[in-house]
Amino acid sequence: MNGPEIDLPTVVEDVTRQFWAYEKAFMANDVDALIDFFWTDARLTRYGIADRQLGIEEMRAFRRASPTPDFTRRIEELRVTSFGDAMAVAYCEFVRSDTPLRGFQSQTWVRLTEAGTSVPTWKIVSAHVSMIPFA
Repeated sequence: MNGPEIDLPTVVEDVTRQFWAYEKAFMANDVDALIDFFWTDARLTRYGIADRQLGIEEMRAFRRASPTPDFTRRIEELRVTSFGDAMAVAYCEFVRSDTPLRGFQSQTWVRLTEAGTSVPTWKIVSAHVSMIPFA
C-alpha cells in the first residue's frame, strides 16, 4: 500500500495524550483549554449531540455558554489511528452517569502551525459526538 505510514508510534502516543488532556478539560469545563484544542479557522466543524458549530467563532460561543458537566463519563474503546506524522483520528465510546444511552465520539487531529506561531501543534479540525440506545 502506498501513502502515509499508518500508526506511527510517536504520533499515536502524542494524539492519545492530547485526547486525555481534552477529556480532562471537558470534564472540568476548562473553557480556555477546550477552545485551544480546536483549529482556529472558519472551516472547523463540530457536530454535537443536539448542536453544531461551524467555525471557531461558533465553537468559542458554544463552549463559553456550556455549563460544567453534572455527570461522570467513562471512556471505553478508545482507538487512535495515525496517517503519516501530521494527521490522526481518535474514536471512543463512552458511558455517562446521567443516561442509559451510549455515546460515540470522533475527533480528527492535524498537526498545524497556526497564524502567529512557529511550532506545529495538534488541533482538532473536526469532531462528532452522538448518543444512542445501544445494547
